[in-house]
Amino acid sequence: MVESVSVGLLGLGTVGSGVVRMVEGHQEELLHRVGCPVYIEKVLVQNLDKERSCTIKPELLTSNAEEVVNHPEIDVVIEVIGGIELAREYILLALNNKKHVITANKDLMALHGAELLSAAEKNGCDLFYEASVAGGIPIIRTLVDGLASDRITKMMGIVNGTTNYILTKMDKQNLTFEEVLKEAQDLGYAEADPTSDVEGIDAARKMAILASLGFSMNIHLDDVEVKGISNITSDDLVYARQFGYSMKLIGNARKDGGKVEVSVEPTLLPDTHPLASVQNEYNAVYIYGEAVGETMFFGPGAGQLPTATSIVSDLVAVVRNMRLGVNGKSVVAPQFEKQLKQADEIEGKYFYRLHVKDEAGTFSSLTSVFAENHVSLEKLLQKPVGEDGVAEVVLVTHTTTKHQNDQIYQQLRDSGIVKEIKSHYRVEGGAQ
Repeated sequence: MVESVSVGLLGLGTVGSGVVRMVEGHQEELLHRVGCPVYIEKVLVQNLDKERSCTIKPELLTSNAEEVVNHPEIDVVIEVIGGIELAREYILLALNNKKHVITANKDLMALHGAELLSAAEKNGCDLFYEASVAGGIPIIRTLVDGLASDRITKMMGIVNGTTNYILTKMDKQNLTFEEVLKEAQDLGYAEADPTSDVEGIDAARKMAILASLGFSMNIHLDDVEVKGISNITSDDLVYARQFGYSMKLIGNARKDGGKVEVSVEPTLLPDTHPLASVQNEYNAVYIYGEAVGETMFFGPGAGQLPTATSIVSDLVAVVRNMRLGVNGKSVVAPQFEKQLKQADEIEGKYFYRLHVKDEAGTFSSLTSVFAENHVSLEKLLQKPVGEDGVAEVVLVTHTTTKHQNDQIYQQLRDSGIVKEIKSHYRVEGGAQ
């Protein structure tokens, strides 16, 4: 019988401090839920003398990772140092020492998740990573447990709070991308180097994890088509509103007939879509299952205590498994071989904003490009730009394939009638 559980913590930054606060401050609740005391044995830090935002005994701190991953009395290692190579090294050492591991590291799990899960299974250990996607939203456990009996066919997510905050402020206050990015950095919502967020890389890592779990396939980061938000303008958002859409950076994963597509890109959502109302730094994941139908999960995507909540929930699951003697039994190998859709199998609508020659015959030549590719137009708006000889045309196509749309884009760019393709985005239909 497990009489107590000892925890080693790798990292004591914002999230690590939140974990300490929750474990130390929720002792009665933890004892009630898992049936034994849970305590922190050792914490890896870079600077032993640094002032902390949480109260912790100095003797628990160490600057030597081996005192955590090789500690004979530590049962569970929680990794919150971030990064990839060091975190991977420490987690593998912990697993090979028969220690259960909890991580919030989406970058690591997106790139090396299969290897780490295999090591966990080999050593009879748990490896949980709920906090790696969407902060305080229990989306991974929902896919693994709550919807395990269903067939998931579609997942759409706003899984990056920084970009959602930027797009919300741009839309509501008619500000430029650069203006809102600076504000987000000043408020701590965006990093000094925001590339991972604004170019969609952070969201792509999360969608690779969700798609792997939801579709039971080994989806890698390289399988995700990625486009960021840095080229979005306030004009794009004005036209989107006129057409009844909201602009969001959407992670999109779909499965049809055994083949999947996974992407992250700016997307126009109908104002009636459940995700369209998600504002500011909040995250949400919309899931469609054959049996359950539509479900949506909403909440804070980051922050000290929301993320710590997911980590401590994983800790509760590990301790329960320890007391039941079933650790290392939850890893399920992918059921299906990966099959990715080709461009002629991916369907969607598309938004174009074009600057064209303002002269007779232009409109006819423009529409003929779409007609030649068997694509009809759902919405169309034309107005003068204010420059001599230039008009602006904004349109939304009916559903077509990515292959057809790529051909249209190339033809428009090479035509003599289009002076510039100002913007081009995917358009999502209503909820299923």
